[in-house]
Amino acid sequence: MDAKALLVMAGIGIVAGFLASIVVGGGGLFTYLITGVLGAFVGGYVFKALGIKMNIGNPLISQIITSTVGAIIVIIIARLIV
Repeated sequence: MDAKALLVMAGIGIVAGFLASIVVGGGGLFTYLITGVLGAFVGGYVFKALGIKMNIGNPLISQIITSTVGAIIVIIIARLIV
């Protein structure tokens, strides 16, 4: 992975984490980044397992939505564990 890909991934993670925090609460830039990046993996897995394909036309927006859904799942599971 090059530096540009890492920056894009971090940006998507921060946006997704922020959007997830609006839905379920939480805060902090580092928290947004961690939940967003973890959410990207979880959301990708869940969407693939359920056969959900988003034909939005913009892959960046599609990835943000997938990551946000995954981040919401991550936050809810983390709250149930703790």
